[in-house]
Amino acid sequence: MSTTRIFEPYNLNGIELKNRMVMAPMTRSRSTNPETVATELTATYYEQRASAGLIITEGTFVSKDAIGVMNVPAIYTQKHIDSWKLVTNAVHEKGGKIFAQLWHTGSYSHPDLLEGKLPLSASAINSNVQVFTPAGFKESVTPKAMSLEDIKNTIADFKNGAINAFEAGFDGVELHGANGYLFQQFFSKNNNVRTDEYGGSIENRAKFLFDVLDEMKSVVDLKSVGVRFNPSLNGIMGINVDDETIEVYNYIVNKLNDYGLAYIHLIEPFTDVSAIPNAVQEVAKHFRKIYKGTIIINRAFTKETATKVLEDGDADLVSFGVPFLANPDLVERFKTDAPLNAPNQDTFYTPGAIGYTDYPTLNN
Repeated sequence: MSTTRIFEPYNLNGIELKNRMVMAPMTRSRSTNPETVATELTATYYEQRASAGLIITEGTFVSKDAIGVMNVPAIYTQKHIDSWKLVTNAVHEKGGKIFAQLWHTGSYSHPDLLEGKLPLSASAINSNVQVFTPAGFKESVTPKAMSLEDIKNTIADFKNGAINAFEAGFDGVELHGANGYLFQQFFSKNNNVRTDEYGGSIENRAKFLFDVLDEMKSVVDLKSVGVRFNPSLNGIMGINVDDETIEVYNYIVNKLNDYGLAYIHLIEPFTDVSAIPNAVQEVAKHFRKIYKGTIIINRAFTKETATKVLEDGDADLVSFGVPFLANPDLVERFKTDAPLNAPNQDTFYTPGAIGYTDYPTLNN
């Protein structure tokens, strides 16, 4: 098996990537300033990792109503836009490409993070998770079922988030449709019990995503837009695999063939779903048969397993999370088979440079 496939360049709908290694989106909670803007430290962090073929940023909130995690840089004000220019300029100066991930956490939030308001979701169903608030971890609450007006406003928020991202200099955007957040809350039958045009049938539960894309394409070119999915998420964030899960994602992914997106970004199962008949066991293999465009695959890949999935043709790009977090020069380490830095989990979400921009490279 060749080990060079992962280092080959790739044309992503006209965006030239220097290799097939993608830095996955990872929340780092370093925007501890009152306006939740990106900072020079944020720019340094991403600049250090610009040897990746593509960087996808941590999730960026598209509105005040979207917030579910503390100290995350957002993208809904001019100050947010200006702050992200520090990041995009730094990455581009190093020859890198960078997409912004657009995020709404839905029911995964708390009134303490929303100026006292209830979180919004497809339906008024509590995901029963712990939410980190300024006062520490608190139990999630029952969210407000989104009205049609709420849905309309949220679609506009994603549209404006995309406009803002391109104004900030990003090469593209990714919709966060995975890991139990708002989009997946609409897709999931156990989270969506609506009886209107956004609930019930598979087509209706997928409608929110396509309404967002249809609105976005009036202002941005969808060839620079990706979507992230976690089809086999089960028992996490209030999401469970059900008897229509495979059908829902087959429908969504097949329909996305008509949208000319930059990619779909898929995640292999977080947990063992081998005993669940309605779960997709091998996500990349399954959707490669359906999707005609670029597939990015993610989930604890090594250089060897990433090379195999590329050689097998099940994906076109592979995203790495924690390895890029702890190894700014991951590409070079893979090329030279150098040992990897061990990640410090205690500093994944803590303020400051420690565990963020101080991981050593091979040259220091």
